[in-house]
Amino acid sequence: MCRMARPRKPLLSRDRIVETAGALVDAEGLEALSTRRLAAALGVSGPSLYNHFRTKDEILDAVADAVSARVDLSVFEDGRDWREALHAWAVSYRRALADHPNIVPVLARGPGRRPAGLRVADAVFGAMTDAGWPPAQATRIGALMRYFVMGSALGSFAQGFVDDRAAYDPADYPHLGQAHLLAERGHEIDEGAFETGLRALLDGLSVQYETLVGD
Repeated sequence: MCRMARPRKPLLSRDRIVETAGALVDAEGLEALSTRRLAAALGVSGPSLYNHFRTKDEILDAVADAVSARVDLSVFEDGRDWREALHAWAVSYRRALADHPNIVPVLARGPGRRPAGLRVADAVFGAMTDAGWPPAQATRIGALMRYFVMGSALGSFAQGFVDDRAAYDPADYPHLGQAHLLAERGHEIDEGAFETGLRALLDGLSVQYETLVGD
């Protein structure tokens, strides 16, 4: 009995395209992704991609949605109050974005038709309205959290300063004498800033909640 030979290369699939495109964007940024470059990385011809995606933008949407799918939504289903759930969700959301900062500009356009992105939006809105927030305010909370988390994931505050004392002459910048030391503590500073901002934001929402909803 004659058996068909196995293909030397793995069969092309949506998942494989998305994984390879995501790795390319992570490593070199959005500008590095082209259908020609992606096809070469996959070891296929360019037209093969169009059996799975019509355009490069569709591929980027799928990469973005794969990142959204990593956000933990179970925090809205385990009995926590709205504030604790929102805090845990925001931490998970930022972690997913911080691991893939180059795709954040695509995510910032909004969920559009992306299934995982829509599930995120639906979960946040549903949790807030279930907690008693008026629908209009629940929508604003979802937007506010999205702005805050995405902004924090776009870049590092600490890494924005160079490791060179001479760059921060006290004659010009009297309060930045230690700024050259920030870069080496980048992770600690950025994590602390995120947590400080998140708690302040939730404190403010808690005051509004008592006013709007009460006990």
